[in-house]
Amino acid sequence: MANIKSQKKRILITKEENAKNNSLRTKCKNAVKKYEAAIAAGDVQLASELLPVTVSTITKAGIYKDNTVSRKVARLSKMLDTLKKANA
Repeated sequence: MANIKSQKKRILITKEENAKNNSLRTKCKNAVKKYEAAIAAGDVQLASELLPVTVSTITKAGIYKDNTVSRKVARLSKMLDTLKKANA
């Protein structure tokens, strides 16, 4: 345990930030899982509705770097495009 007052404060703030980031990360993962479940079920309508919600959840969370967000969004979009081509 730290003896310096500012370090004690930093420890508390870090715990709060970690809790917040963990909850945001969980929220993003749950959104992606719900989207992937719709893709696996072959439900194009539901997947099309969930894609913008999932993308905005990932983008607005602010816990991923820009390139990571771009990669995740591209993979999700590609899943939907593949599903649409398979059903066409």
